Amino acid sequence: MSHILKNPGWKVTFAGTGINMALGVLYTWSIFQAVIVDSIQTGDGMFNWSRSSVGDPYAVACLVFAFTMIFAGRVQDKFGPRITAFIGGILVGLGLLVISLSSNYFIWVLGFGVLTGAGIGFGYASATPPALKWFPGGQTGLIAGLVVAGFGLAPVYIAPLASYLVSAYGMSTSMMIFSAAFFVIVGGLSMFLVNPPDDYQPPIRLDAKSTAPITTEVSLELSTTELLKSVDFWKLWFLYFIGAGAGLMVIGSVAGMAKNSMGEAAFIVVAIMAVGNASGRIIAGVVSDVIGRKLTLAVFLGLQSLNMFLAVLVVNSEGAMALFIILTATFIGFNYGTNLALFPAFCKTLWGAKNFGVNYGLLFTSWGVGGFIMTRLSSMLVASTGTYVWSFICAGVLLAIGVVLSLSLKAAIPEHH
Repeated sequence: MSHILKNPGWKVTFAGTGINMALGVLYTWSIFQAVIVDSIQTGDGMFNWSRSSVGDPYAVACLVFAFTMIFAGRVQDKFGPRITAFIGGILVGLGLLVISLSSNYFIWVLGFGVLTGAGIGFGYASATPPALKWFPGGQTGLIAGLVVAGFGLAPVYIAPLASYLVSAYGMSTSMMIFSAAFFVIVGGLSMFLVNPPDDYQPPIRLDAKSTAPITTEVSLELSTTELLKSVDFWKLWFLYFIGAGAGLMVIGSVAGMAKNSMGEAAFIVVAIMAVGNASGRIIAGVVSDVIGRKLTLAVFLGLQSLNMFLAVLVVNSEGAMALFIILTATFIGFNYGTNLALFPAFCKTLWGAKNFGVNYGLLFTSWGVGGFIMTRLSSMLVASTGTYVWSFICAGVLLAIGVVLSLSLKAAIPEHH
């Protein structure tokens, strides 16, 4: 335990994890979406939206979140993570407050989609970079996995809390409560986010079998201009688009899929899926530190493709058992989560830590574009066919293509003596 206390980076790491646990409210959208869909179907007049547009605030939030990461990454690189995270807390709190005041479609797109999405972008951009800078390259996957695990784990507590608050106090009051809570939590934890001094050298770990140190990965320290000319950047961008888009499509709709079999207990699927999501981030990060990022990515993209085709059998069966829905959602959440640890690790390994904030922000735009397009496509397919089958088939095919493309990447693995 003493080695944890010696490195201040652990405090930064766990503060980043805590911030992400608050910002993970994005992954509970399916709880709110289920309420909106019920309102549309019962015609109670609360949400007068079209059925095909119910995923729009979530899709816009994904898109805004991702593109905000570019600007937020630059702010993080220039002014530090503390200010960046605090701005994120203000924007998330404001966005949730706005949607608490109205059920209008455009207000929700503005509040949840634009303001909350931007706030999540600022908070998320501030959490991982400072943590990675405190540790050597051989721990990049582990640290990235721990920090982003908070985002994936958030629905474990937010989903049941949101379900309770909405049923007890209604949507408006629930959003007000979340608004105040997340502003305080993100703002408070932002005080613990600090970059190491300029002359700081991460502690070198020793190989268990010898006294030879494990070297950090050799990166090129690419500038933004150089990054955009890199073939591997665009390959990774497309792979992130596929991996993230397929997962976000399911995460945004999982409560609705489970509602027929589980009724009001559908939030349990969201919470259990979150455990898979968070564990996938940590496990993939650790595995990639050992066998390399490229091979790890190919394996998990392949498993996700298989999961999507298996999901077709589950959602296409009459009265699908709750257990199969839970297992399907958990495995999809696990494999989706691996992306959120692997791609920041790729970014630092291949292109360095100096411009990590803005470089990863550029790469992360693929996450938002993937989430927006796949979620919108899924909503239209479900509205026209009445089933999620075609959504899963499209995702499965794209993921299979991703496996082939991932094997053409440069190997990204720390060098060992």
